[in-house]
Amino acid sequence: MRTELLRRCMREPRMRVGLVLTGLILLVVVVGPLLAPHAHSDIVGAPYAKPTATALLGTDYLGEDVLSRVLTGGQSIVWISFVGTLVGVTVGAAIGMTAAYSGGLLDELLMRAMDVLRAFPPLVLILLLVAMARAETAMMPLIVAVAWVPQVARVAYGAAREVTTREFVESAETLGAPRLRIVRREILPNIMTPLMVEFGLRLTWSIGVVTAMSFLGVGLQPPAADWGLMIKENYQGLALQPWGVVVPVLCVAVFTFGTNLITEGFARTVARVSPQEGQ
Repeated sequence: MRTELLRRCMREPRMRVGLVLTGLILLVVVVGPLLAPHAHSDIVGAPYAKPTATALLGTDYLGEDVLSRVLTGGQSIVWISFVGTLVGVTVGAAIGMTAAYSGGLLDELLMRAMDVLRAFPPLVLILLLVAMARAETAMMPLIVAVAWVPQVARVAYGAAREVTTREFVESAETLGAPRLRIVRREILPNIMTPLMVEFGLRLTWSIGVVTAMSFLGVGLQPPAADWGLMIKENYQGLALQPWGVVVPVLCVAVFTFGTNLITEGFARTVARVSPQEGQ
């Protein structure tokens, strides 16, 4: 079944385009630092200099090579977004499944706490956590994860509630299976599809949020190479030398668009497969 679903996904045009775009960005992230003509903090010319043979995309506000900073500036966005999303989806799914299966007081306590967190827009919640924790770079994925936990918990809760009343769960309970094993082996596999869609959706949002954090000055700090930070540093010189802003914006846009197409392609495939299974 999983192999067939994968084949159907790969026949979806959105999925193929999304994989190409996302793969292109990941290739830049992995190989880019090896191809950078200069170190990301090297001064190679005057500030906002036009493209030359030694600086193919010109220089930024300090005179650093834009191309070198672009080639090395994607790693932070990729790893922070991916790790933050993975942790957020994992914790949110665990909370949602626990609340749905336990019921009663624990259900109320967990989901009301999630509702309180959901009252804050994700970016506002992230900025609040950064202000409270004065987080270092290593803490940024955890801060991003906290913003997604209540959203994912609500989705997992709704999906798990439908599964907990099915016969195979009741059969496992009758046989005396431990509650943790029931959640892990009976409930989790049956809600993986919505969780995978949720992971793709949250990853797309994480890319934008991490970029916004750097642009607002609460993410990575100079002299780090980061696409969001490059946009912040060079937007005032946009009329003089646009490549220091245009290229990182394009990289973030392609990455976001690619992950969004993958998620949409997967969701459309699942939506077509599910009615066929019910026939």
